[in-house]
Amino acid sequence: MSRKITMNRTENKTFEQVFSMFITSRTANGVSDATIRNYHQHLHSISKYLDIQMPFDKLSKSTIDDMIVAMRNSNLAYNSIATYVRVIKTFLTWCNEEGLSDVKIKGLKEKETVKETYTDEELEILLAKPKKDCNFCEYRNWVIVNFLLNSGCRAATIRNIQNRDVDLQRKQVIFRHNKNGKIQVIPLCSLMCNILIDYMKIRQGEAEDYLFCDQYGEMLTENGLRLAIERYNKKRGVSKTSTHLFRHTFARKYLVDCGGDAFMLQRLLGHSTLNMTKHYCTIFDADISKNYDRVSPLAQMHQEKKKITK
Repeated sequence: MSRKITMNRTENKTFEQVFSMFITSRTANGVSDATIRNYHQHLHSISKYLDIQMPFDKLSKSTIDDMIVAMRNSNLAYNSIATYVRVIKTFLTWCNEEGLSDVKIKGLKEKETVKETYTDEELEILLAKPKKDCNFCEYRNWVIVNFLLNSGCRAATIRNIQNRDVDLQRKQVIFRHNKNGKIQVIPLCSLMCNILIDYMKIRQGEAEDYLFCDQYGEMLTENGLRLAIERYNKKRGVSKTSTHLFRHTFARKYLVDCGGDAFMLQRLLGHSTLNMTKHYCTIFDADISKNYDRVSPLAQMHQEKKKITK
């Protein structure tokens, strides 16, 4: 009986049409807008290696294997292939649950990569306070850069912070918009509080207005924030322009330079599990060499022993 229902639901439908059913289902279940956009973007990329107009009932594991081989033959980066396979796996898991297909595949484990970060020299340039006669946007961008280094939050999170979310008395800010959908309370250092005191006097606005707005007081768009940071960095002679790079930089400096621990980093970055935090701990191990003389057994064995004198 279930097989008959499956045939009716997918009869004469293409892979693309069934994938659209998947996206509709995920949207109805409350998946974030960013994730939905990613599904559309990934499908477009996958379509270069898989015929998404093929009849869905012709889909098989060998079809997916052929797609992976085509991706590898085109010299697509391994981790990019792993990402696309993960999307297909998520889609097929949904199909299995809905009784639309019995095709199952294994995911590809992504390879560890060293995350690029901003150097201390670049940070010093970006954190230098702009002149008093600068316009609002440049001043706002400077505050945003400081905020990113204080919290390591995502771009979507920073765009959604409202004036009411900042509690300067308690030195904390509430993140209502997170990737995992959970509300998060993040501490603010004293320097960040002082910066926000001055900024909010200029920004003003109502309690529910967005803290980091455009020049007209409206919410910054995703592209608007990206371009704002890009222009700000380039104007100061820093070629790196990624907003997300500040998140990696925050993680590195917190773990290595500030001596922070993985469990607190997990809370600060809003990770549901320690997996991603462990990833940061692993890839930034090389930076520990800066202070290795203090903990190296070899270095300690060769330390000069001082004689006791009267």
